[in-house]
Amino acid sequence: MNYILDEFSRTWVSPSQYDYLLAKGWRHFGPNFFRYNISIHDDKVCNVLPLRLRVKDFKPSKSQRKILRKCGDFQLSIQKVELDSISQELFQIHKLKFEDNVPQSIFDFLSKEKTSSTPTTILDLRVFDDDKLIAVSYFGIGENALSSIYGMFHPDYKSYSLGIFTMLVEIMYANQLNCDYYYHGYCYDVPSFYDYKKKFSAMETYLWDIDKWVDYSAFDNALSMSAKS
Repeated sequence: MNYILDEFSRTWVSPSQYDYLLAKGWRHFGPNFFRYNISIHDDKVCNVLPLRLRVKDFKPSKSQRKILRKCGDFQLSIQKVELDSISQELFQIHKLKFEDNVPQSIFDFLSKEKTSSTPTTILDLRVFDDDKLIAVSYFGIGENALSSIYGMFHPDYKSYSLGIFTMLVEIMYANQLNCDYYYHGYCYDVPSFYDYKKKFSAMETYLWDIDKWVDYSAFDNALSMSAKS
C-alpha cells in the first residue's frame, strides 16, 4: 500500500464536490481538507479506516435503542452553526476528559469565519436538559451525504452516552434529508479510542489501495482471521 498524506484548503465546495471528496476518504475541519492512510497508535503503526454507513439500511442495535430511550426527555435543536459563548464554554469543559491529543480550541474543527457555509453547509445539533446545554455536534451536508465533524458533551452526563446519541440523531436527520450515506470519520485497524465508531449497522470502510468502499463486517471478519493465522 502506498503512503497517503494529502491536504488542501478550500473555503467553499459545491454539494456534489463535497460528496465526491467524502467518497474518496477526505475529511475536513473548517476549510482544511485532509486524508491519510497510516497513523501511529500506542507507538505502533496502524492503518486508517474511513467509515460510512448506508442511511436507508441502518438499524439501531439494542444498546443504541436503549440510548435513544434514555435520552428521550432531552430537548433537541438543529440550526446553522453558531459558536456562541455557551458552546465554547461546553468545549472547554468537554476537553478536560482527554489525556492525550487534547484539543485546544473549537476552531481546530470549525472555521473562524462568521458563516455557516464554510466549506459547505454546516449545522449544529444541540441537546438540552431543560435550559442546560449538555451536548453539541457539528455536521456538514452535501448533495447526498451527511458528514459528522465533531461532537462534545458535558461530563456530568457521561452515563447517557451523548456522543453516540448525537450520532444517532444525525443519522435520523440524514434519513429525513434522503441522504445515501452518513460519514462518521476514521478509525484504526487496531483497538483504540475510536472503536465506538465501528458499532453501527450497514457500515462500509474505504480501501485505499483499490479505491473502493466495502462492507465493514466482511472486512472485519477477514482482518480477524488474518490476525489469528
